[in-house]
Amino acid sequence: MDQGRSGEFDAFVAARWSALLHLARLLVGGDRHRAEDLVQESLVKLWFVWPKVAQDAPEAYVRKVMVRAAARAGQRRWWGERPVDQLPEVAEFGDVSADVAERSRLEAALAQLPSRQRVAVVLRYYQDLPEGQVAEVLGCPVGTARSHASRGVARLRRILAEAIETAL
Repeated sequence: MDQGRSGEFDAFVAARWSALLHLARLLVGGDRHRAEDLVQESLVKLWFVWPKVAQDAPEAYVRKVMVRAAARAGQRRWWGERPVDQLPEVAEFGDVSADVAERSRLEAALAQLPSRQRVAVVLRYYQDLPEGQVAEVLGCPVGTARSHASRGVARLRRILAEAIETAL
């Protein structure tokens, strides 16, 4: 790969890293470490095909690779050790903003969805992709993708409602 294309790849990664990482966190159920691994693995695959997809749609390619890899990983039963950001000791939390709390609640609820429903909801409503593209990424008919998204949203509503009820 020549220097110009390498520079284009670097610029793409620098510009889209945080968005791709956030998408990956949603796809893997909130685990930041798994999300970072997912983004890195996807970008490695993008690197090898960069000359072919650089002018077309590199983000769509990475998104598709991430969804497929997350789906395959979601089918595994054991992840081994799971690193955590904080030790399991009781910590004093200061004043947490409502936005952060709401985002955490939503990410926890998303993590409870089956992987195909989670992917459909994230792609359709977070990434704002049309149903046709969601279906293409999932590798299923549009009606099936629509069904996954609809059932995922309905289940999210139930999960969030139950969380509110138990908090009261």
